[in-house]
Amino acid sequence: MKNYKTVTVNTGKSYPIFIGENLINSVGELISSLVDKCKIAVITDDTVDALFGDKVMLSLKTAGYVPVKFVFKHGEESKNLSTYANAINFLAENELTRTDAVLALGGGVVGDLAGFVSATYLRGIKYIQVPTTLLSATDSSVGGKTAVDIPSGKNLVGAFCQPSVVVCDSLVIKNLPKTVFNDGMGEVLKYALLDEKVFSLIENGDYDLTDLIYLCVDYKRKIVEIDEFEKCERRLLNLGHTPAHAIEKLSNYTVTHGNAVATGVKIMVEYSFNEKILSHGEYARICKVMEKFNITPCSFSAKELALNALNDKKRSGENIKIIVVNKVGDCGQKTVAVSSLEKVFYGCNR
Repeated sequence: MKNYKTVTVNTGKSYPIFIGENLINSVGELISSLVDKCKIAVITDDTVDALFGDKVMLSLKTAGYVPVKFVFKHGEESKNLSTYANAINFLAENELTRTDAVLALGGGVVGDLAGFVSATYLRGIKYIQVPTTLLSATDSSVGGKTAVDIPSGKNLVGAFCQPSVVVCDSLVIKNLPKTVFNDGMGEVLKYALLDEKVFSLIENGDYDLTDLIYLCVDYKRKIVEIDEFEKCERRLLNLGHTPAHAIEKLSNYTVTHGNAVATGVKIMVEYSFNEKILSHGEYARICKVMEKFNITPCSFSAKELALNALNDKKRSGENIKIIVVNKVGDCGQKTVAVSSLEKVFYGCNR
């Protein structure tokens, strides 16, 4: 079968990303040349399991793997140390060894949790990403960031762990409920400001979903290959995320990650314009495209966002790095004092 596009990520560990329609039934076949026959722990949530769990389990069995399945309650509130511990115990009880693997089947929450499990169980076993949302397909399934949340903040406990292979079925994503699909568009908006090619695709309005996912993933590939462990360039991928994580925390995670990112990106566009980093012409062009994203207005004040950003993992002492927009396809890093974050978030209610 060859009805997909491939992006190959060359980090300390090289791996392919397969993107195309009708791949969910062929996961076992697609990974067979990359992952030796072994026991595979499929980690998923109850919503995704009901839709695709049986298909993926059958595909793995048909390809000669021995799959077992760990299912947890869907939602960001499950991405915690308790669920993580339950998953680790599940792997141990099912006697997974260092030659076995974890498969993340689901969205960003599943991928982050399963990745952290694979990074830490037996000091690290290989894992496979099968993203089922636009958000996870374009962003979180690629690049090796894994984490869980703690009460003090989002993604504060985690590790870098690159997958062995990513299988992305764009038809699954095309058929998502509108609210779930739109949530993923928050990360797409981020990529649109980072990459002129993604922006043009959205600006023109007529695009193939496989192509859109491919362009987002390929941009992330370029960044991750330069800076696998987020020492410099990879920080650009945090555009909008400092206010976004504050919004998520303040809402008790009732605001989804993608919607929070879209709002966070808009906040940073407003800041970049107010600081005269972004020209009138570019600002107008960006605003016209942002209108297509139905961005949720921010319910919190700039002061509330600033206070809740103090535990952001991008903070260093009394400073924090934020990502500003110079123009479409050109974003940059700026160091500001945490005491000035209220000014950065000034445009949050516009």
